[in-house]
Amino acid sequence: MGSLALLPLGPLFFPRIYLIVLFLYFTVFLYSQVNHVCQFYQTSRKIKWTIRKWNKKLERAKKQAFANEKTAWHDGTPTGSHRHGSSSGGYSSHEEDEAIVTSTLDEVEEKLQYYQETHYFHAFIIPNYCEPEELLKDTMERIACHSSAASHYGLILAMEESEPGWEGKARRLQQYFSDRFAHFIITSHPSNIPGESRGKGSNVAYAARHGCRELIEQKGIDSRRIIITVSDSDAAIPELYIREVEHALNTAEDPYHVLCAPPIFFSRNCFDVPAAVRVTDITWSAMVMSNLSNSRGMCIPCSNYSLSWVLADEVGYWDTDADAVGEDMHMWLKCFWKTQGLVRTAPIYVPINLTNVQTEGYLSNVNARYVQAKRHYNGVADVAYTLKHAFHGIPSKVSLYERVKVCLIILEAHMVPATSGWLMFAAVPLMQFILFPPLAWIAFVDPSQNPILTSEFYSRLWSLIKLITLCLPLPLFGTLAVYEMLHRMVDREFLHKPKEETRKLSNVVDYVHLPVAAWLFMTLPSTLACIKRLLWQRQEIYITSEKLFRGDKNGLVTERQL
Repeated sequence: MGSLALLPLGPLFFPRIYLIVLFLYFTVFLYSQVNHVCQFYQTSRKIKWTIRKWNKKLERAKKQAFANEKTAWHDGTPTGSHRHGSSSGGYSSHEEDEAIVTSTLDEVEEKLQYYQETHYFHAFIIPNYCEPEELLKDTMERIACHSSAASHYGLILAMEESEPGWEGKARRLQQYFSDRFAHFIITSHPSNIPGESRGKGSNVAYAARHGCRELIEQKGIDSRRIIITVSDSDAAIPELYIREVEHALNTAEDPYHVLCAPPIFFSRNCFDVPAAVRVTDITWSAMVMSNLSNSRGMCIPCSNYSLSWVLADEVGYWDTDADAVGEDMHMWLKCFWKTQGLVRTAPIYVPINLTNVQTEGYLSNVNARYVQAKRHYNGVADVAYTLKHAFHGIPSKVSLYERVKVCLIILEAHMVPATSGWLMFAAVPLMQFILFPPLAWIAFVDPSQNPILTSEFYSRLWSLIKLITLCLPLPLFGTLAVYEMLHRMVDREFLHKPKEETRKLSNVVDYVHLPVAAWLFMTLPSTLACIKRLLWQRQEIYITSEKLFRGDKNGLVTERQL
């Protein structure tokens, strides 16, 4: 609200002070954006390194398995019950090699221990409300194909009691995956818990309390071995992510105060949505990735993350009131403050592939993304939550530097979108119009009294500010260049998409939508969230995103209110 008020009032009533404010704001903003580009580049390199390390392990294992099987074939002692005869039994060399490849490489990933034996028991919580059954089945199938799923995975399907037919859908999924996971648990979140705000956080909190209690008390799982992974209903979680989580926890000094956060990636249906939606999620993804390279392990998870049951129980699980609508950010903040700053984030450089918001129709799709953006920025309540815990009853074990750093991270996440859009787009043009109008008869200030023209210092400062504003988009261009290379690499080397199904040079045309997308999906919803929070402070109706899933059956998720 302050940035909006400054736009007309600054040039008219205190132009010189306003110039200094703009200079400081734009300079700090430019520095932070350059810093984010560097962080994003570091993250992209680590993602590429992790993926290529994984691929090399797979390739070595396949070659070894191929060599072993071929040796056994020529020795006349082929492995596997489907072998018949030997190489002298009428097989050509080419046919023999194909038979060996078919018989060995299909099974190698199941037999290969990529890092070491799985130590922890992984509980996957999948909160959902009216999601297409085929979408949920697809998400679970991607987890069920992991080599340790049947022995070390527990799936907690977090349903909402207010969803019509939830029980039948949950039972069908449980029956379908009954032998694919070590345990399959269904929780049903009631809709009438006093003092609770409806949404993902309250559903996850209920599922974690009751689902993990069943794992511990009824299934006999050691509570100190349980790692909770919160997954979106459309998340494609690869096995590499779990292997890297295990590695991070095994090498951590205190694994029970570590929260594991991966980058998010939108590649499942990116070519089926409007370009404005696509580039918005690209920039969102890039911001999350740059955040992962923050120092001291102070980075906020987004959508999907993992933490130990011990940590969740220590801090009292997820908050469920209206101030905790941004469940991922809020949970990290809660863990940090409740443990007196002991909790740190371990970046997991394995992208989690998500689905863009998608509906039938261009304008409907744009509106659906706007609704999602409004929900995201309702998490502005975390600004007050952070400031309160940082400076009210100062935590004895959290240094001043760390308190300030956490505050800056949260302020940047919620305050910068609500201010930068207005100031970057309108501050300089509006001041130019007010103090240097194109026509003399619309002048608001007499040229002889113009405070900028009557001072050489402020005249030069004004010229410098205009130059800085021209440089503000440059870090964004650098970020997008890094992203384009990363996206293609992930699609081809990790997701194994054919070349024609990944982004091409021609797709850079998408970025002409950035100015509109930034204002519509970032500045406007974040500004409205701030104003509503200040003036009304009422609980918002939680509206889940619209997504179109095309599997065996088409399922359209319409706008839904919890």
